[in-house]
Amino acid sequence: MGLGLDVGGTATRWALLDRAANLRAEGSVAGLTALMLGSETGRAQLAATLGGLAQDLRCAGHAVPARIVAGFSGYSDDVALRTRLETLVAQVLTVAADQVRVVSDITLAYLDCFAPGEGYLVYAGTGSIAVAIDPHGRTHRAGGRGSQLDDGGSGYWIAREALQHIWRAEDEAPGSWSRSELARCVLGQIGGSTWTQTREFVYQGSRGQVGELALAVAAAARAGDADALDILRRAGAELARLAVALTRRLGPRPVALAGRAVHLHPAIAVAMREALGDVAVLRIVELHSHVTAARLAATDDPILETLADA
Repeated sequence: MGLGLDVGGTATRWALLDRAANLRAEGSVAGLTALMLGSETGRAQLAATLGGLAQDLRCAGHAVPARIVAGFSGYSDDVALRTRLETLVAQVLTVAADQVRVVSDITLAYLDCFAPGEGYLVYAGTGSIAVAIDPHGRTHRAGGRGSQLDDGGSGYWIAREALQHIWRAEDEAPGSWSRSELARCVLGQIGGSTWTQTREFVYQGSRGQVGELALAVAAAARAGDADALDILRRAGAELARLAVALTRRLGPRPVALAGRAVHLHPAIAVAMREALGDVAVLRIVELHSHVTAARLAATDDPILETLADA
């Protein structure tokens, strides 16, 4: 038996598979990130949530298996951090530390879509990134530099582009927001039309809360707002740029597109396909990374030994 964890900031999904890759149980607990290891409060929350997961397993009639693979958000290129995470997971779930393998959530997502060397994953959620794992287990990335520098095509980027458009229009014609479907949708989600309300929402809220404004942009586009539709089309082109960057470095491969932002509006994928042209074949995928992690654990897949930290 193997236990797989897809550890994200919104939720931690888990799955239990036997060696024949049969799904025996699955569920979810509260969201976590590797960054929580940096504080005593965060470590306590990690331990409590993982303890709750163990309790869920027992309630489902299963013991915690000896082998665990976990993909953590907030973890990248840090062997010391990986060791600390593996030790904590092992202690809370009472298994041997050498039977726990932590990888990044994006590495796990890639392995949910491709075997190493097969293709490129472009992921668009609150942030955006493209990743490839080569046959030697090395990870190659494009983007993923955060909202302050880039994250083109992501939910946060879409929200930022919309807010910039709205407030530049207000600079030129105060009150014009009331005649814009895009502005009405976005400012309505914020809770008011004043600059003070926007400022407080953006600069006092979380990155995820700002990214959720992309839902309002998509709603405006579905209502026929041309500016909203233009932003979503440009988001698709931004995501295509990530795939093209990896293609130029590593050669042509199929591209998988995943993440919540992808499903905001069909214009995103349409524009991405147009921007890719003949560079790559694009398919949209739904991730089941927790199941992939469980399969890797249950079969003790040798790929785990080849992966570089990423």
